[in-house]
Amino acid sequence: MDTVFDQAKHKMDVSIEHLTKEFAGVRTGRASVGLLEGINVDYYGTETPINQVANVSTPDPLTISIQPWEQKMIAAVEKAILASDLGLTPSNDGKVVRITMPPLTEERRRDLTKHVRKVAEDTKIAMRNVRREAIEQIKKLEKEKTVSEDDAKRGNEKVQKIIDEHIAQVDKITAEKEKEIMDR
Repeated sequence: MDTVFDQAKHKMDVSIEHLTKEFAGVRTGRASVGLLEGINVDYYGTETPINQVANVSTPDPLTISIQPWEQKMIAAVEKAILASDLGLTPSNDGKVVRITMPPLTEERRRDLTKHVRKVAEDTKIAMRNVRREAIEQIKKLEKEKTVSEDDAKRGNEKVQKIIDEHIAQVDKITAEKEKEIMDR
């Protein structure tokens, strides 16, 4: 039974990690290097993550600075950012590509909040599936007479407790992200 609990807990922890990574890519009013995480640059014919061809930093809360290690990569970096669906416009001074974060409109903030809620709900659904699998494993153990009926009942309650804790964590992370999006 401990194996069932450990597997369920591990899968739910992985879901929360995934949620956190998804939220890092959601644009708020602030500059974040996480926004560029999914962007790949054409580096001599190979699609390479932007952070592997350049130094990416946030010198101030509204600017992302990208300093390619090779000067001829500036055009490729700008092209990759423009091709992404982030709606960001890069500018360069010959050495550094800068992205100034435009202010979010109220409508865009609402859209982002809806997206955040959808991602959070998808995470909760994944966790419920993990709970269902764990409960099925406990039923199987009970059927095989490996655990008693009382132990199976306690096991189901423990699985429920694990999912409740993880869903509370998802709600907390989601609320923080929504607040971050709606803050001006």
